[in-house]
Amino acid sequence: METKTRCAWCEKDDLYRDYHDNEWGNPIYEDDKLFEFLVLETFQAGLSWYTILKKRDNFKKAFADFDYRIVAVFDDYEVEKLMKDAGIIRNRLKIQGTISNAIAFMKVQEEFGSFSNYIWNFTNGKPIDNQPKTLADVPATSPLSDTISKDLKKRGFKFIGSTTVYAHMQATGMVNDHVAECWKRK
Repeated sequence: METKTRCAWCEKDDLYRDYHDNEWGNPIYEDDKLFEFLVLETFQAGLSWYTILKKRDNFKKAFADFDYRIVAVFDDYEVEKLMKDAGIIRNRLKIQGTISNAIAFMKVQEEFGSFSNYIWNFTNGKPIDNQPKTLADVPATSPLSDTISKDLKKRGFKFIGSTTVYAHMQATGMVNDHVAECWKRK
């Protein structure tokens, strides 16, 4: 049996390993997928990523397959329905923030042609390779995530602090934080 050396954070179980091996750190340029990670990272604030991954399918169902066009028109009825959905994180402010974020997301698309154009412009369209040797070298924020967070907030986004933005950057491959010994780095 082949054993792969991975970033230590993902060795909890197969769900985590699969996410690490097939998604985390892979550059994403599609608006639909960028919005999905924006939703998931928003709900992750204050919780573990593992908790969110376990509920990912529930989030997908609850938020219309992460279709920002539909989420943007959610009303009080949908909010109350989501507050009763035990399959997701039932936080009213995060639910309402996700709706606000869908609206802001579409405004960014109007201004820049796509959310991808907007967000990847911060890195000139290319991933930043931090080349961490160990997990201790992986930051929770960066000056760039600080800048992006401030800009997103100015554009009406909610629950989008620097830590959340940095996690989004990692998840969507804007930064490569696979450690030196990880097979994904090689």
